[in-house]
Amino acid sequence: MTPISATDIDPLARLVDARGIASRHDAWTEEWHGVPPRDAQAEDFAAAVMAQHWANFELWHLEDEARAPGASDHEIAEVKRGVDRVNQRRNDLMERCDGLLLEALAGRESKPRLPVAEAPLHSETPGLILDRMSILALKIFHTREETLRAGAPAGHVERNTERLRMLEEQRGDLAGCLDALWAEVVRGERRFKLYRQLKMYNDPALNPAVYGKSRHQ
Repeated sequence: MTPISATDIDPLARLVDARGIASRHDAWTEEWHGVPPRDAQAEDFAAAVMAQHWANFELWHLEDEARAPGASDHEIAEVKRGVDRVNQRRNDLMERCDGLLLEALAGRESKPRLPVAEAPLHSETPGLILDRMSILALKIFHTREETLRAGAPAGHVERNTERLRMLEEQRGDLAGCLDALWAEVVRGERRFKLYRQLKMYNDPALNPAVYGKSRHQ
């Protein structure tokens, strides 16, 4: 196998910075609670990361609406349809992140071609790890809010302070795993594949609750 030089590695290695992404997740989460983004197009990897986090942000707050006391059946049904649409977008954007990374690897001009076909396969892709980090950013934001909640019942702040510590530790672990995975992929020591989610519930041709009802109408 042709060795990979440091010159070849550097541009690719800098493409994924998990701890930097975690910081941006936090900044976006805080910003979007005041002003939602006007545009979240996934044209490049950085934009795809932002768009994917925006999908999780929307999904989080839609799920809150579905659990609001006093919500009517009609309101809950509408929110559920919104959840399905946004969840589909969330999954599409996970795939988009992975696809863009694989394009960057394939675009490397010198040999060997990346990811190295003979390298051990990693079952969890960078896009899946980014999704988990995105969700943890939302949990961290809202858990931190609970540690500052005025008039909370006894023990509430202490309980959520410990939850916040655990969430931050978990995200730190994930960020380290993503950085390690990407470094191994760039060095040709590990590979990942683009795994299509192949969701069925949004496809009227694959969801029997949809096509079955349509057939009997």
